[in-house]
Amino acid sequence: MYGEIEGTGFEILDPQFTKCVTGHGRVERLWTGARWTEGTVWFAAGRYLLFSDIPNNRMMRWDETDGSVSQFRTPSNYSNGNTLDLQGRLITCEHLSRRVTRTEYDGCITTIADSYQNKRLNSPNDVVVKSDGSIWFTDPTYGILSDYEGRSAEPEQNGCHVYRVASDTGEITAVATDFVKPNGIAFNRDESALFVSDTGASHNHKGPKHIRRLELNPDGRTLGQSTIFADCSAGLFDGFCFDLEDRIWSSTAEGVHCFAQDGHLIGKILIPEMVANLCFGGAALNRLFIAGTTSLYAVYLGVNGH
Repeated sequence: MYGEIEGTGFEILDPQFTKCVTGHGRVERLWTGARWTEGTVWFAAGRYLLFSDIPNNRMMRWDETDGSVSQFRTPSNYSNGNTLDLQGRLITCEHLSRRVTRTEYDGCITTIADSYQNKRLNSPNDVVVKSDGSIWFTDPTYGILSDYEGRSAEPEQNGCHVYRVASDTGEITAVATDFVKPNGIAFNRDESALFVSDTGASHNHKGPKHIRRLELNPDGRTLGQSTIFADCSAGLFDGFCFDLEDRIWSSTAEGVHCFAQDGHLIGKILIPEMVANLCFGGAALNRLFIAGTTSLYAVYLGVNGH
């Protein structure tokens, strides 16, 4: 079967995608009332999802046990991307403070990175933690372009880069310096490569709108060969995540696009508004949580995240 499955939100472009969906799966809208949702992260132990509402300067919490939504943190320093470290602590990219932070078990906040070579970062956007505990994040200028998603300011860095923070020393290094607007970031399952979306076309129609694959060198700290994994056919890629078979599920202007390991588009989840980020959650990590522009959506899939 090819094409859209009526009433589900799924569009099958390749037979491979049929194993990714379930017979009764439907896209559900869990909550609405945001201006621009981002930064979904699943907390398995508490059975809740956190996500950012950037222009409203707050982080929200959706509770799986009763479906309620509450404010987790306000103000949030215009938080954007979120993830968990190896100890289950929240790692957050903050536009207003132009830093990456860690929320400790007692609720206090520790700064992980706010400068590079004695100059302030632009506005950290998205973040991933590697299995060795190192923290990798993107730093475009979206949070300092205006007062809508942060605070208007002149950049101090000489570009928009991808950075790595060492787990043992806290040393910050620029691992990729040839991006226009590095955005979403994730490692594949075996951490042989780092994938980063470039949304340079957001402010230059000739700019990039793709996901790049950057091979990880044997030292596990530096990046090697870079290739374009996929180009976006609907707006821009933003955040994305991997399932257990290394398919990429990426946000786009029309919803979610699913790509096979070789980079070809095999299916879509159509959402009635632009999507910025997504993550797997639920007890079996088979539920995809989707941050639409104003709303939080979810859908059960036939595959699992990691």
